[in-house]
Amino acid sequence: MKGYYEIKTAADGRHQFTLHAGNHEIILMSQLYAERAGVEKGIASVQEHGPHESRYERKLSAKGEPYFSLKSTNGQIIGTSEMYGSEASRDNGIRSVMTNSPSTVVKEVS
Repeated sequence: MKGYYEIKTAADGRHQFTLHAGNHEIILMSQLYAERAGVEKGIASVQEHGPHESRYERKLSAKGEPYFSLKSTNGQIIGTSEMYGSEASRDNGIRSVMTNSPSTVVKEVS
């Protein structure tokens, strides 16, 4: 099974997307967007930049937990991962986003 995107609308009307691996695990989460068009542009940006290793910034949280951000060519963060228990797990997450980001499957979640 291949990866897919889910779009959710929050109670306040803002929109967010998540990228899921084929096993349905969330592997990347976007910011909240005021407009639906922003979510669609965000997904297109992940599809474009996600397959490229150079677009990932590996980070550590204040608690020392590894995570990553996917950035566009202008340096803007497109999406962020969950916190991982190890750097190896984080790197596996990056590989999963690289593999699944080209997906064109988008699901609406109410």
